[in-house]
Amino acid sequence: MKLQNCRNIRTKKLMIKLKSLCKTGLLSVALATSFTAIASKDIDRRIAALDDIKMANVSPKSVHHQASRYISWFIHDYHYKKPKLGDKESAQILDAYIEMLDPNKSYFLASDIDSFQKYRDKMDDSISYGMLSPSFEIYSVFQKRWSERNNFAISMLENKMDFTVKESFEIDREDANWATSEQEINDYWRKRVKNDALNLVLADKTFEEAKEILTKRYKVAMRRVAQINSEDVFSYFMNAYANTVDPHTSYFSPRTAENFNIDMKLSLEGIGAVLQTDDVYTKINRIVEAGPADKSGELSVDDKIIAVGQNNEPLVDVVGWRLDDVVDLIRGDAGSVVRLEIEPANSTVTGKTKVVSIVREKVKLEEQAAKSEVIEINDKDSVHRVGVIDLPKFYVDFKARYEGKKDYRSTTRDVKKLIEEMKEKNKIDALIIDLRSNGGGALSEATSLTGLFIDKGPVVLDRNRRGQVEVLKDTDPGTVWDGPLAVLVNGSSASASEIFAGAIQDYGRGLIVGEQTFGKGTVQTVLDLNQQVRSEESGFGALKLTVNKFYRITGESTQLKGVVPDIAFPDPYSREDFGEQSYDSALEWDVIKPAKYEKAGDVENYVEVLTRKHKERIVKDREFSYLISDINILNERRAKKTISLNIDERKSQRKQDKQKRLERENERRAALGKKPILEIDENTELTEPEDSKLNETANILVDLISLEKSARVAEIKH
Repeated sequence: MKLQNCRNIRTKKLMIKLKSLCKTGLLSVALATSFTAIASKDIDRRIAALDDIKMANVSPKSVHHQASRYISWFIHDYHYKKPKLGDKESAQILDAYIEMLDPNKSYFLASDIDSFQKYRDKMDDSISYGMLSPSFEIYSVFQKRWSERNNFAISMLENKMDFTVKESFEIDREDANWATSEQEINDYWRKRVKNDALNLVLADKTFEEAKEILTKRYKVAMRRVAQINSEDVFSYFMNAYANTVDPHTSYFSPRTAENFNIDMKLSLEGIGAVLQTDDVYTKINRIVEAGPADKSGELSVDDKIIAVGQNNEPLVDVVGWRLDDVVDLIRGDAGSVVRLEIEPANSTVTGKTKVVSIVREKVKLEEQAAKSEVIEINDKDSVHRVGVIDLPKFYVDFKARYEGKKDYRSTTRDVKKLIEEMKEKNKIDALIIDLRSNGGGALSEATSLTGLFIDKGPVVLDRNRRGQVEVLKDTDPGTVWDGPLAVLVNGSSASASEIFAGAIQDYGRGLIVGEQTFGKGTVQTVLDLNQQVRSEESGFGALKLTVNKFYRITGESTQLKGVVPDIAFPDPYSREDFGEQSYDSALEWDVIKPAKYEKAGDVENYVEVLTRKHKERIVKDREFSYLISDINILNERRAKKTISLNIDERKSQRKQDKQKRLERENERRAALGKKPILEIDENTELTEPEDSKLNETANILVDLISLEKSARVAEIKH
């Protein structure tokens, strides 16, 4: 379902709050004009005022009371497994909420946890009837403990630390018991602060420098929590509830709902810059190529944003603001003007600022779009060109498609264009679809993308909560690419990625190479609560809800098990620790009646030989050797839940790690004919390691080309 544009809701609130506001957009700036010299002491005064950190009392808004009831209704009525909400679920929600707030058991005391048990069988009623005081009371305790712990951390920095003592710090407290006393939790934090300080000392900082850095860090942490509002707390609680139903059901606040919509269509209206928080400042982290900020030439990475204004209205000081509130002010309708007062990163005068005016535009977020490259592989006397399409997600501009716009953006359209360009310009011999870390996206795009590689037929089976199964098909005859094909996946390839990879594997159309995929075999839809309910209130947000499960055309679910590659690469994670299987609330794996389909290829016949050739090759591959070694070390260190606080022991470990990095760097340099170096420091320009997994996938495809050619020759002779 379509998300309502949430800008009007926020604009109304911020107009009341500030008197001036824009509507929506990411980061944009243009046309610098006036310079304003602000005395550095004025900025210092504003920053100093922010050090008086007070935790605000947050309480639910009236809209939250209604929203929680609607959320429970929709989850019960529309979720795939028709979940109940009773005392059993209440206990799970309480545990999930506590874990969400304090996953490492670093803030709450055992006595706090005991005091929360009075709500153990009341969280269901709290949600169903909109009585949200328990969740806000629990959060207020967390807020208090957060302040106490970070104030204690700052106080610890007043004491000189002895790094020669042999003691250890417990990094992972997930399975630990809650601290039973102030003394016990303080001892944990004493070691935590000591570990933070030791890390900085090992990075060649003096203790005084470490003290200054950490004091600032802990104050920033307190300031972040002090800025959390009732919308945030409500979101935490609703998501604790939603995640007990299944891992992919979640609540979107109005702001999050809009960001989700922007993410899916890969465009927004703004200035084209990515922001980050740096202490009390909002800084420019990256400028989107060809966006308004880039065109203006007046903004640079690391510029600090001091104030924001709309058109000719007064500038609003944003020092110390939450990042998302600053983004809200900068976003806006295409054609409108935003004015930014910035302190340039390259300014030679501290405190000197300038005001930049930028006309907002529609900005395309190209970093998430499909991209292509060509790899050349030498094979005896010939060179094979292997095309690569890097696909970070499955996207589509639903709104533009719904409105019938001919040039709407989608994964399938972009990939088709890239393949045709590589066929014409590069005369590619084989193709890789790189889906590593592609977490999914639009289900319809996984279906249509598969259609580029098969003539026509079923792609995925979609079963709803009533048990009804719909066969999603590719109905367009013909293909865009019918040559050798590989799909490269890893443990973070999920959902739509698994639909595509599974279909390619089931049709025998291409090789699946890499790691076992994530195992997310469920389908979500987004309900705009503002459109679903009748109320004088607004700002209900949206609900992402698991409504269906999908199955491969063989009838097997990808849920939990994912897609197992034909040729496996070393995997740094087990699926029990990372992936769908690691979630307690994950839906089960099952099998349904398969679809009728005809295979489009027979690559499985070559898997045994290809695997043997692959294993022979990677034994001699330097980067693969590094990869396997790193995975073994990672697993050893992951098994340890503590770290030494003794400086000599830590120096010894760092020395070993540094020596290994140096040896690897010199091996890479030797391969490129470069001179070796004697040591690595922060100024060393390291050699970029090759993407060994991508290159090996290309080599596997070249092997496939050779095997298929030999098979054709043998068939002709026969």
